[in-house]
Amino acid sequence: MDRKGKWVLSSGALLVIFLGRMTTALEVPLDLPQPPTITHQSPKDFIIDPRENILIYCEAKGKPHPSFSWTRNGTHFDVEKDSKVLMKPSSGTLVIDISGEKAEAYEGIYQCTARNEHGTAVSNNIFIRQSRSPLWSKERKEAIMVQVGVSLVLQCRPPAGLPPPIIFWMDNNFQRLPQNTRVSQALNGDLYFSNVLLDDTRNDYICYARFPHTQTIQQKQPITVKVLDMDAINETVAAMYNYTNNLFVDSPSGERRPSFMAPLGRSSTQMALRGGVLELECIAEGLPTPEVSWYKESGDLPSSRMSFHNFQKTLKIADVMEADAGDYRCTAKNSLGSAHHTIKVNVKAAPFWISAPRNLILAPKETGILTCRVSGDPKPQIAWSVNGVPIKDSPKDTSRKVEDDTVILSDVQTGSSAVYQCNASNEFGYLLANAFVNVLAEAPRVLTPPNNVYQVITNNPAFLDCASFGSPIPTITWFKDSQTSILNRDPYVIHNNGTLEINVAQSLNSGKYTCIASNNLGTRENHVYLEVKEPTRILAQPEYMVVQRNRKAVFECKVKHDPTLIPTMNWLKDNGELPDDERFLVDTDSLTINEVTEEDEGTYTCVMNTTLDQDSASAMLTVVEEPDPPTDLELTDQRERSVQLTWIPGDEHNSPTQKFLVQYEDLLHQAGVWHNLTEEEGTKTTAHLDLSPYAYYSFRVLAVNHVGYSQPSQPSRQYRTNPAAPDVNPTDVHGVGTEHNNLVISWKELTGLQSNGPGLQYKVNWRQKDVEEDWLSETVANTSKYVVSGTPTFVPYEVKVQAVNDYGNGPAPEAVVGYSGEDVPMSAPESVQVLVQNGTLAEVHWEPVLTSMVRGRLQGYKVSYWRERSLHQAEAQQEEQQVLLLSGNRTDGRLPGLKPYSLYTLNIRVVNGKGEGPPSPNHNFETPEGVPGPPSFLRIKNTDMDSLTLEWGPPQDNNGRLTGYTLKYQPVNSSNELGPVEEMMFPANETTVILADLKYSTRYKFYFNAKTIKGSGPTITEEAVTIMDEAFIQQPIVDVFKVRPIGPAFTNVNSSVVGEEGAVISWEYFGPDKNVYVEYIVENSKEDWTKECVNGSSGSQTHLIKGLKPGTSYRVRLAVKDHSEATIHSTEELVITLPAMKSDQVDLATQGWFIGLMCAIALLILVLLIICFIKRNKGGKYPVKEKEDAHQDPEIQPMKDDDGTFGEYSDTEDHKPLKGSRTPSNGTVKRDDSDDSLVDYGEGGDGQFNEDGSFIGQYSGKKEKDTHEGNESSEAPSPVNAMNSFV
Repeated sequence: MDRKGKWVLSSGALLVIFLGRMTTALEVPLDLPQPPTITHQSPKDFIIDPRENILIYCEAKGKPHPSFSWTRNGTHFDVEKDSKVLMKPSSGTLVIDISGEKAEAYEGIYQCTARNEHGTAVSNNIFIRQSRSPLWSKERKEAIMVQVGVSLVLQCRPPAGLPPPIIFWMDNNFQRLPQNTRVSQALNGDLYFSNVLLDDTRNDYICYARFPHTQTIQQKQPITVKVLDMDAINETVAAMYNYTNNLFVDSPSGERRPSFMAPLGRSSTQMALRGGVLELECIAEGLPTPEVSWYKESGDLPSSRMSFHNFQKTLKIADVMEADAGDYRCTAKNSLGSAHHTIKVNVKAAPFWISAPRNLILAPKETGILTCRVSGDPKPQIAWSVNGVPIKDSPKDTSRKVEDDTVILSDVQTGSSAVYQCNASNEFGYLLANAFVNVLAEAPRVLTPPNNVYQVITNNPAFLDCASFGSPIPTITWFKDSQTSILNRDPYVIHNNGTLEINVAQSLNSGKYTCIASNNLGTRENHVYLEVKEPTRILAQPEYMVVQRNRKAVFECKVKHDPTLIPTMNWLKDNGELPDDERFLVDTDSLTINEVTEEDEGTYTCVMNTTLDQDSASAMLTVVEEPDPPTDLELTDQRERSVQLTWIPGDEHNSPTQKFLVQYEDLLHQAGVWHNLTEEEGTKTTAHLDLSPYAYYSFRVLAVNHVGYSQPSQPSRQYRTNPAAPDVNPTDVHGVGTEHNNLVISWKELTGLQSNGPGLQYKVNWRQKDVEEDWLSETVANTSKYVVSGTPTFVPYEVKVQAVNDYGNGPAPEAVVGYSGEDVPMSAPESVQVLVQNGTLAEVHWEPVLTSMVRGRLQGYKVSYWRERSLHQAEAQQEEQQVLLLSGNRTDGRLPGLKPYSLYTLNIRVVNGKGEGPPSPNHNFETPEGVPGPPSFLRIKNTDMDSLTLEWGPPQDNNGRLTGYTLKYQPVNSSNELGPVEEMMFPANETTVILADLKYSTRYKFYFNAKTIKGSGPTITEEAVTIMDEAFIQQPIVDVFKVRPIGPAFTNVNSSVVGEEGAVISWEYFGPDKNVYVEYIVENSKEDWTKECVNGSSGSQTHLIKGLKPGTSYRVRLAVKDHSEATIHSTEELVITLPAMKSDQVDLATQGWFIGLMCAIALLILVLLIICFIKRNKGGKYPVKEKEDAHQDPEIQPMKDDDGTFGEYSDTEDHKPLKGSRTPSNGTVKRDDSDDSLVDYGEGGDGQFNEDGSFIGQYSGKKEKDTHEGNESSEAPSPVNAMNSFV
């Protein structure tokens, strides 16, 4: 069954549910009773050939088989009484033998009737007409004499035939007459001349008519046309008869604007039928010949259905629609004007179907509807008949109700079967449709063969048929694998004919399907099987190839297909078989062509076929080569300054020539050197060459295609041009002084070809601008500059340079303005004033230097300023001078980057092209106070269980008078949760403090800054841990409540810098694999990653990377690998930048005195610890010991030796908040000047200090190393560090 023909009942049909169950047109099995159905009939308008028998078709089916009868011209046609007429057995088809008879006797309107005991069906009215090809009437044609330039129409007027003949014009030799925009054939067959020429004179203009049915051609008598040149005739007659006036002046033949020959007038009307062809024609006359164009005034032309014919004179629109109605304007235009004609098109329509009536199969007591919906213009009239009899004339039936285009049948009874006819007509035609109503009571039957296997490709729709019949119409239910009921929802659609559609078939849809057809008289079922296959796909397609001759071409075609389908691979060339040539090698997935030739060029297609689908891909092969050089160079049209060069192109070798390059050699000036002269398109073979005087030319031509250049052609013969005065003057003329009293005039010299003759010299002219004096001049040769001495300093001059030779002067040159040389300025800016804006910015103002004192081109002013000293220092400490260059004629500028509370000095100079002028007198100014810089250091000493000592140094840059210091600190517990903030104030003269009442074994973070009257400066931070109490040292506690999270194996990956050669990486790991590596590499390096294996246990981990290079950035990541070293999981990369080592820094760890001091301190602390352990409760452990026992990885240091912090705690730069903290809504953490401040511990907000030093923020900061005190590792380690190093 053709699946494409399936259709789905629209929702609109539900409106008639109340009249009875919706029915569809079904095919009744031929073993069941059914009314007749016309299956084949002749066309309504049937033109016959009088030389052949007449065959009028009428075929029908039904049960029992129907009988047939005919009417002719509305009355019964008794076939048996006419011996010439035969009706075929079991058919209504008529065969009429017209041998010995005239076909006209059987012309008329025939209608066939097919009837059985269940109803009567009728055919269309078949109009039988004999084709006719009448002869042309004899007529005598006089010669047509016309004047040159006038318009002309040669009429054809063929005899009326049936069908109408096809018209064409030919000559006596049966050759078609040439037609063009000037001469063309109209739709009616006439031949139109927009204007005639002398060449139109001939005596064999013959119109032919071909009649299609009889295949006969008839011709009209030849027409003679003589075209006269009236101007020549007037001169001849005047000479013979001494006439002074022209003859035939009433027949104008000059140029004229267009006018229309057909149709006439400014507008016309035309009617077209819907679905037909609309042909609009406009033919115009005029001289020159007009061009015709079209457009629609009320819309666009239908481009997809429109075409132009007869040289744009005919507009043809196929499949006419109602939207094609409107005004169409044709315009005829020539160089003298234009003419317009508007054709108003009206579209009418013969009746056409919207919904033709369908056969109904009803069970007794059921209700059905016949609809006959048509449209047309004018609106068609609908007439209903039953069994060939108009309903109004048939017996009354109470179960039948007619409402215009609808017949409603209700409560039908057995034996009420019938055939209904719907006839819709208007003045342009009619439609006739038969639809039977068959009343049956029949149990369901499934018409689809059982156990059908359907195969379909994945992602394509699958259609499983379940054609059935029954009355009442059976209900179709589908099941899959004999278990699951399939409802009418995605991905399934059950069509009204029972077909099950799977919109997008997948492999899971494969299986056994069962359809069950049931009505109130019984049930039937049928089983089918669906197999969903993988699609055939070309994975690697052949690619377009351009190959040079004698090289190899390889096309790839790699395919994937379902393994249960048998594939077949074919290669095609230009949609045909491959040539039988051993050079073509076909492999499983490629085609190789060795030593390609031009004959191998074409389209190659690989086609992979299976029984269900196919895939194909094509690629072009182009065989190319450089073109051969042009030949036969010839010089023509030789003139003083030009010549025409022609040539014959060489073989293009299948690659079109893109251009020709013409080169020349000047044997007089540059023998042996070829220059490009011009380029011409690849379609041209002639070049017009503009030449220069005084040259000995030879020319050659190169052809270019996309492969490359050809070899040069043989040179042309030599062509010499005569000398002449120069055509051009030197270019790039400049006047610039190199000294304060000169002017250097320079130019670009002419080439030998530009000299135009011997004795080339340059006439140099100059004079001071805006001064009344004559031009001075000097003539020089073989140089490109001339120096004028003794000029005033920096004054404008007008200069010009003219070329001269032995044959005259070049054109008058244009003057350019130049300046004599500059000198350094003579004076400095005056009235220098400084306006201080704030502690870091000041404005400077001055009076500009007079132009006469600048003595050159003003480039700007140079402001030099430097810091003498800080205002709180008595002695001067002059810093490096800063320079600010201000371009242009400025009188002010801004001095950025100043330091607060400082004494500055500045001066100003004017600058021109020669150099700087003298400086202005030094000017001093002071900057006000600002906020101080960070304290120079913050150290933690004497750490105990509940106290520690802080020491600090004043800021390196006070930026004013210090008013004191602010200290803030808070505890951080093992879960990184924050404790309360404590704040303390200290006077400016204090440098140490002891903090008491601290918690034992607790990490503290300290924030410290200095203040002036302007506010608080940047904050520095430090961390420390108080000593653990021995009584609380216990065995390691296993965190049994920590559950591995769902997500990445690594979380909370952070980094921090330790000193100048190390970095600590911390993370949390929750993976099952134990091979964990820290990998790092120098940023932007191409070397391999350095790998260090670390502890792979779950939970929080840290690792110290040692031996890194100071001042270098590293990329660091964590990775989990399997036993084959393959990476299973890795983190995002972190970038760590180590601080640069100062040049004067000393590594204290290598100094002998430092090592001895460390050993003494360690021994002292060991003795103290032994005494402490004896006095403490025995058996306990410090909390630090707990952590060490929990992490046995030797790479993880419990504490950092250089800063006294726990190894497991990490200050990071990834801005991740701790517990209890909040992140801003934009996902970022705002940082102040310091990278580590109380902002990192707060509970939200902007994370910075207010003016009064109050704290808001969140904890996430990084350690900030002190850069003002050298290597801080010179400090003795705290007792806590020492203790941890010996535990």
